[in-house]
Formats: sequence, C-alpha cells, structure tokens
Amino acid sequence: MGMQVNTNIAANNAYRNLATTQNDLSKSLEKLSSGLRINRAADDAAGLTISEGLKSQVGGLTVASRNAQDGISVIQTAEGSLNEVQSILQRVRDLAVQAGNDSNNTQSRTAIQTEVTALTSELDRISKSTNFNGTKLLNGTANLSFQIGANGTADDKIGVNLSTVNITALAASLSTGSSGGATLAVATPTAVTGAQNFRITNADASVTSVTATLGAAGTYKSVQDVASALNSNGSFSSALTATVDSNNQLSVTSNTGGTVVGGSTAGTHGSSGTGVATSVAAAVPALQFDTAANAAAAISTLDTKLTTVSTARANLGAVQNRFESVIKNLAVSKENLTAAGSRIRDTDMAEEMVKYTRANILSQAGTAMLAQANQSNSGVLQLLQ
Repeated sequence: MGMQVNTNIAANNAYRNLATTQNDLSKSLEKLSSGLRINRAADDAAGLTISEGLKSQVGGLTVASRNAQDGISVIQTAEGSLNEVQSILQRVRDLAVQAGNDSNNTQSRTAIQTEVTALTSELDRISKSTNFNGTKLLNGTANLSFQIGANGTADDKIGVNLSTVNITALAASLSTGSSGGATLAVATPTAVTGAQNFRITNADASVTSVTATLGAAGTYKSVQDVASALNSNGSFSSALTATVDSNNQLSVTSNTGGTVVGGSTAGTHGSSGTGVATSVAAAVPALQFDTAANAAAAISTLDTKLTTVSTARANLGAVQNRFESVIKNLAVSKENLTAAGSRIRDTDMAEEMVKYTRANILSQAGTAMLAQANQSNSGVLQLLQ
C-alpha cells in the first residue's frame, strides 16, 4: 500500500466507527435517562403502534373503573332512600295492625290516620328529593346507562333501569282521599272484545288516556278472566290495576291515585270495544283505618307495596354486586395490559447499561485510535528530509 498525505484511509475508518459508536452511546444515554425504549417512532415503528393501542385501552379501563364506582354510588343513593321508604311502610303497616283492634275509639283511629297521612307525605318528599348529580332516581323516570369498558360496544355498558322504582306513584297511591277507581259492569264476559279505553284524571288535573285491546268475543268466560287479561296488557298495567269486587264487578284503579273513567261504551271515549259498560266510582281513601275490616284491607295493600320495594332493593343490590365484579375484572385487565405495554415501551435498564458500557469503552478506544491514525502518515516527513 502506498503512502498518501491527502487521504488517510485509516483515520477515515476510525472516524466512521467512532461516529457510529457515538450515535449508539447517545441513544443509550437517551433511553437510560428517559426510561423508555421507544423515544421516537424510529426506535421501533411497529412497537410504537402496538404500545399506543395498549395505552389507549389502559386509559379507557381506568376511566371505566371510575364509571363503575360512580354506578355503585348511584345505586347506593337510591337504595339508601328505599331503605327509609321501607321503614316508613313498615311503620304504616304497624299502625294498620294497631287500627285493626276494636279497642281503639274514633279519636284513636283519627290519630292513626293523621300519622299515616304525615308518613305518606314524607314518602312523596323522599321520592322527589332523591337525586344523584341532578338526576332524580325514585320518580319513575331514571333509565341509566354506565360505560364500564374501554370500547363503545354494547358489551361495554350496563343499564340500570329505575323506571320501575316509582316511589312518587307509590306515595300517591297511598295518599288518603286521592284515589278514584271506576266500577265497570261486565254483563256478559263472553261478549267482551276490542279496545277498552280508560281515562285517568290525575291530582294535578292532567288527563292520561290508556287503551287495552282485548281478544275476540268468547275468549273470556268470567269477569276474573277480563281482569286478568287487562292486567296482562302492558299499556294497561303500567298505569292501572284491575280487580273483581265482592259484587263480581270489574274495579279499575289508577296506580298513581287518579280518578278513572273507562270501558267500551260507544262514543264515550272513542272506544271500539264492546261488553264493558262505563261508570265512575266516588273517590275513596287508599288506606282507611276507621274499621277493623278497612285496617285489614290496608295491611294487605301495604304488604303488596312492601314486596314491591323489597324487590326493587334486591334488584339494586344485584346490580351493585355486578358493578363490584366489573371493577375487579377491570383491575386485572388493566394490570396485564399495562405489563404488556411496559415490555414494549419501557427500557430494560440492566440490558441498556450493558450496551452503554460497551459503547462508552468503544468511544474511548475509537477516540484513541483516531488520534493514532492521524499520526500514521507522519512517516512521510522522513522521506522529505
């Protein structure tokens, strides 16, 4: 190999290797100082895409867990109020049992009625004041959805339907002097057919119309069959209740205590059905304690209401347990997704320290060799003397 002055191949080679080593050293320092293996897309393009997807999912699971905890808070708020509602109903039932004893005189039963009136007013207040972040929970309007997953699919949501927990309606149905049912004559049950129309005049003077379409003539053999058919109709049962009284007449009452007019008399309410004649019953107290018989009837009514509230509380408890399971499951998923993302994105400090040490030694060696290479052509001076 000849001796040149203009081009120092050995120095160029040493410089190239040193530049590469310095680049590796710089990257190692960056990873060690940041703790991240991927500081830019060029470090691992595919890994960056995967880790960002995992990061989004972990963030979604974190928020979803908070959502589930909020769901528990909503349920506990509603269930706490229902607990007090049940306590009030138990007290009213105790008073009904007390009123059933004929040792009570008129004044005693009046005092019982006064306390019951106050307690039912409190039921109404509880139903109107129970809310979570402005959403009323016990007035029959709450149908809530909770996002408990990281994605937007139906499987990532839990619905909590509180529309059946209508304490406002329950309180109204127990309010004294507010319920006006309709006693409807059913002369021939086998003749009942078609649309049976009912009109409810509520306490605030508003009017609600309900239509229940019954089967063909001959379907029903008794008044009880007609009552059962009405109660099984969703439109009817959502607002009204049908029973058969001691005179074998069809009695229809509003679930919210309104006055009811109904039946299938042609032209009266636009009815197209037949077989049920319209008549209006006078308004009567929902709970009466003036006689032992009425007190016994009140006990039966209250048992029904207590069962309704107990069922509602049980349903809320079941949903709360479901939310607690969701939170546990989300925690496991979040932990494992975080671990997977960490393996892709985070620096293995021990491994990177090995690379840094190697690059540091090579940098020092490369610097020394570059100095030696720069001096390698100095022998040419000997030829020039």
